[in-house]
Parts: sequence; C-alpha cells; structure tokens
Amino acid sequence: MTQQEVRRTADQVLALAPDSASRKAGSKLGVAGAWSGTGRSREGTVWGVCGGSGGVPYRTVVDTSAPPGDPGPGYDCSCPSRRSPCKHVLGLLLLRSAGEAAVPVGPAPDWAEEWITRRHGRTGEATEKGKPGKTGDAGGTGETGDAGETEEVGGTGEKGAAGAAAAVGVGPGAAGREAARRRAERRAERITAGATELEQRLADLLRSGLATADRAGHGLWEETAARMVDAQAPGLAARVRELGTIPGSGPDWPVRLLEECALLHLLDQGWLHRERLPGALAATVRSRVGLTARPAGPPLRDHWLVLAQHDTPDPKLTTRRIWLHGVASGRTALVLSYGAAGRAPDLALPVGLALDAELTAYPGTGRHRAALGEQFAPPAPTTARPPGLTTTEAAALYGESLCDDPWRESVPVTLDGVIPTPDGSSWQLADADGDTALPLTPTAAARPGLWRLVALSGGTPVKVFGECGHRGFTPLTAWPAGPGEAVHL
Repeated sequence: MTQQEVRRTADQVLALAPDSASRKAGSKLGVAGAWSGTGRSREGTVWGVCGGSGGVPYRTVVDTSAPPGDPGPGYDCSCPSRRSPCKHVLGLLLLRSAGEAAVPVGPAPDWAEEWITRRHGRTGEATEKGKPGKTGDAGGTGETGDAGETEEVGGTGEKGAAGAAAAVGVGPGAAGREAARRRAERRAERITAGATELEQRLADLLRSGLATADRAGHGLWEETAARMVDAQAPGLAARVRELGTIPGSGPDWPVRLLEECALLHLLDQGWLHRERLPGALAATVRSRVGLTARPAGPPLRDHWLVLAQHDTPDPKLTTRRIWLHGVASGRTALVLSYGAAGRAPDLALPVGLALDAELTAYPGTGRHRAALGEQFAPPAPTTARPPGLTTTEAAALYGESLCDDPWRESVPVTLDGVIPTPDGSSWQLADADGDTALPLTPTAAARPGLWRLVALSGGTPVKVFGECGHRGFTPLTAWPAGPGEAVHL
C-alpha cells in the first residue's frame, strides 16, 4: 500500500490532545526553537528531538500516513509521560502544520528509521494476512470547549503495553478494544480517587469556616488543583482554581464561595454516582470533570447563520468560539477552534454570513457544542436573522437550562427590541416595549464593543445576540431595527 501523508491543521492537531493540560503544553512546543534534528520523509513520517526537563533529550517520531479508515497518526516518544499522545507528539505535529519549510525533508536518523521499519513491517504483515493494516490511534479525542470540557473515559491513553501496541500499528481488533477498556477503567479509578479526596477537602473547609478561607493563601488551592490534575480530572482542577480567586475578592465573597463549593460538591457527587444518572446527564458530568467526547448522532445539514465569533486568548492557547444558527432547523450551535503558541485558530467564519454545511452535536444534556463537518459552499451573504426573545424570556431560558446542566455559565440568546441604557456606573439592555432589563456583565460593560452597540442603537430598539448568564448579558453581535448588516461587537 502506498503511504501518503495527512498534513493536519493546528486545530486538528490540538483536537488529538487527551486533555486541556496536554493541549496547552503541546502548543508551547509547536515552535522551531523547542526542537533539534527535525526532519520528515515524503511518505509521511516526521521526527525530532526535544530537550527534557532533566537534561535528557526526548526522541519523538510520528507516522502521519493514513491507510483507509485510520482515525489518527501512529507515534512513539521516549518521554515517560502517561498521556497519549504526549505533549512532544502534539508539539511536533503542530510544528509540521506550520508549513513545508517548518520541517525539512531529509534522511531519517537510525532510531527513527528503526521505528519506521518496525511499524510498516508490522502493518504490512497484517495486510498480507488479509487483515486491514492500521496506524496507531492518537488517543481519540474531540475538540475541547469550556474549561475541562472533553469525552468518554478512556480518552487519555497511557504509555506502556497499550501505548506500544498503538505505536507499532496494532489493528482495531479485540486486543485493541481490551486495551482501551483497561485504560478507561484506570482513568475512571483515578478520577474517583481524586473526587473522593476533593469531597474530604471541601468538608474540612466547611468545618473550619468559609470566612477564614482567605487566611490559607492561594497555595492551598493550587495544591488541591494539582492533586486533581494528577487524578486526570482537569475540569475539577479548573474549578478548584476558580475557588481560589474568590476569598478576599470583594463584598460578600463568603457567600459566593459557598455557592461555588456547592456546585463543585454537586459535580463530585454526580461523578461518584454517575451510574444512577440518565445517559445524557451522565455525559454532561463526564465532560465537566474533564473527559473528552466525540460528536455523536447524525449530522444536521442547514444554512448556518454565523451569529458571532470571539477569541479567548491565553499565553499558550487561543480558543475561538463561533456561534451558528440553523435557518431551517432553528438550532443554535457552538463550534470551537484553537490556535497554538500565539497563532490564530485555523477556522474563521465572517459574522453575518450563512454557511451551507453539516454539524454533528456532542453528547450531553442541553449542550450546544457541535463539530463542523462537510461544507457544501463557502459562506455567502444573507438577509436572515435569528428570532429574538424579551429580556424576561431570556432570563427564564437560562434558569431552565440549569435543570439540565447546573454548572452552565450562560446560554446563547438573541434579544429583540432592546435599547442599551445607562444603569449607574454600568449599562443594561432594556425592553423597548416593557419595563424589564438585563444588566451587562462587568466585562462587557468595559469592552469597546459597547460603544458600537450604543452608536448603532442611537436610542432606538435593536436586535442583539449574546450570552446570558448569572453575571448578566454579554452582547456579541447586533442588527439595526431596519435593513442593515450585522455589527460585530
């Protein structure tokens, strides 16, 4: 079989990461300065050497050729990481995604050539015996969204017997399924141990009194978060770090700390008793603790109106959130894209245009996240606009969504006929035909987009799309009352 390289985009590479920590660490290594001795073959193998923390360099090799039906690249790395793929594999693939000049074509070093020969030799034997050859699976993850939002137990593989089998290209038979099941069980056990420990720490905190939490310092929260990372529960770790920012943060902080502790306790209990939950709610709990998920269900084709696109920058990773609205289906969906090491995410969709494409939803109750599938035409201008709600209906919609997902921060909402109005030192969106209003979040009130919204309105009603949550409303896009294009805020 002729091998052919599959050159992935940065977004596709980051989608292979087993968790958010690996994604950030891998993106940091996606630059030329982190590597030496890099090279690639025309048949689709890339290799390189990356310096280790202990001064011992790590050798990494990835086979990016893709026989039919292969879901991910095969790889091998000499580092001791238990994550699969490790940050070095992700970093090397990100470097390759930068272009032809980033990794030059050249002869493979002996250690890489030995792995290539062993890998393709083993795959060739399976093919000769009538079994479909297959490269190693990169770990089977989907894109990641909210903090710790990821997929089923087992999304993170470990290096060892199972990792070695994946590296040399063992096919997806009973042995591969059994190895995946064992990995899933081991990770579930670690998360359960972490959740049990976290429950004890929350109990100790409540016993000593929340009002004294600011005396412990931030180190206590970081140490607890590190324990959750060790337990392979990045979603729990992120929530613990958020708890650490509350003590001493302003008036009534003990009340806010109690609320967040209650939500974290609820998530812990959801994980520890997940077998009693309905399937969709159990999927939501798994995603919230930090397990990766793949899109599930049939794809939905529609003309998707691009409602909003905004980036959340991070020193190691940029997350792009793209909101879409199905003109025919009426469904609102969230597509996530990522950029590594200061790069802009690969996916960009102009606000106000419509895209003829397929979307596939991720599992979970009341979740909006979806994966963008086949695109049948480029984005094109449209006069379509999403239907809107009143501010009262928007607040009720967010409240109802908490029944399905108590940890939800906000829901996508389009408000009809609202006027931006000063509210003391802040702003609110008031119904033009009523006496109710939604306050803007503190972050939204400080953004330059607020003044574009005020200028577009000029004191008249406008249609506004944004995210509505317990902190208020964040406007992202607006349309004038009459004919006119969408205005990105």
